Amino acid sequence: MCYDTDAAPPAFQPPVTAVHAEVVRLTSADGATFAAYEARPEQVRGPGVVILPDLRGLHAFYRHLAVRFAEQGHPAVAVDYFGRTATDDDRGPDFQIMAHVPKLTRENIQADLRAAIDRVGRPAVAVGFCMGGRNAFFAAAPEFGLAGVIGFYGVPGIAPPYGPGPTQHAHELAAPVLGLFGGADQGIPAEQVTEFGAALTAAGVEHELVTYPGAPHGFFDAAYAEHAAACADAWRRVLTFLGGR
Repeated sequence: MCYDTDAAPPAFQPPVTAVHAEVVRLTSADGATFAAYEARPEQVRGPGVVILPDLRGLHAFYRHLAVRFAEQGHPAVAVDYFGRTATDDDRGPDFQIMAHVPKLTRENIQADLRAAIDRVGRPAVAVGFCMGGRNAFFAAAPEFGLAGVIGFYGVPGIAPPYGPGPTQHAHELAAPVLGLFGGADQGIPAEQVTEFGAALTAAGVEHELVTYPGAPHGFFDAAYAEHAAACADAWRRVLTFLGGR
C-alpha cells in the first residue's frame, strides 16, 4: 500500500473554482458495477482526470485527491477496484485487502478505467499510484484514447506475480508519459526507471521520468514534511502536464 488511513494529498494552491463531489456508481463493459468518487468543477479549465488508486482501492486519500484536481478545473473520477468481489464499498482500515487483490485482473481494471474515462469525458488523463501507477502506464496504449498518463511510483518492469510491465510493453504505448519516482523506493530500483526511459525512447513515446533523491515510496503525502519540496515539484509537474493536453 502507498497510504495509510491518515494520509492526505498535499495542497499547494488555493482553489480556482467551486467543486461538487459525490460517490457515484459506474458500470463496466462486463456489466459489473463499482464505486467511484466524482469531483466536478463549476469551471472546467483542462482535461478530465481518472485516478487509479493503490491496491487498497478507493479510500480517503483518493477522494481528497479528486477534489484537489477539480479545484484546479479538472473533472476527476477516482475508481474502486473491488466492486466484483467485495460486499460493500468500505475501504477503511478493516478492509481485508489481500482477500481481494489476488482476484484482480488487468482486464477488469482496464474495463473499469474505460467506464471512468467515459464518465469524465475526453480529453482525459489517467493518474495512478503504485499498482495504479503501473496500470496508468499500461493505459498509454492507443486503445484507451488518453491524452496522457501519469504514474506515481508504478513499477515499470517485471513484477512477480504479474509478469512483464510497461517497460516490456513500451512498443505498444503511444500517449505521453509522466513518471514520478522516489529515489529511496526499495521496490523500484533506479535501473528499472532507466530501462523504462530507454524503452519509451526506443518506442518513440514522449515521456518525462523524474526521480526524487531520498524520497520513499508514497512520498506524495502531506505527512511527509521532510519531502515537501519533492511533493511541490511533483504537483507542479502534474499540473503542467495536464495543462499541455
